[in-house]
Amino acid sequence: MASDRLKLSAELLDYLLPILPPALLGAKNSAGSTPLHWAALNSQLGAVRKLVGHPGSPGIDLIDMKNNAGRSPLAEAELAGWEEGAKWMVEVMKLDEAVTADEDERPVDATTDVEIEIEDADGQVARMSLGKPGDRPQDPTSV
Repeated sequence: MASDRLKLSAELLDYLLPILPPALLGAKNSAGSTPLHWAALNSQLGAVRKLVGHPGSPGIDLIDMKNNAGRSPLAEAELAGWEEGAKWMVEVMKLDEAVTADEDERPVDATTDVEIEIEDADGQVARMSLGKPGDRPQDPTSV
């Protein structure tokens, strides 16, 4: 039954994609979800590949589009526990070579010190310093 559904969704896309304007693949519903969000949520790898690979569509940029809940299709796949689809999306995504700091755009690497503060719901603040191993050991009593 599930394989019939997979076959049907792929066959339906084979029919629809050539007649639809490619920009429609990035269109969002009232929840802000795109067709790729739904394909990911329903673990439809064939549909995901066809939507991302369709000529003239937003392509791999579809993977980064967020819905009203702030989730991308990749996040939907991960929340659904669909490892195969999440892995495929990560493999085809445009990943920056260096993660950059927010304001000054300096690359963050193993030699850059990063200070992190996390506040919980009760207002308790935890501080952490990341940097080269052995640079500054964290004093657990200061947290």
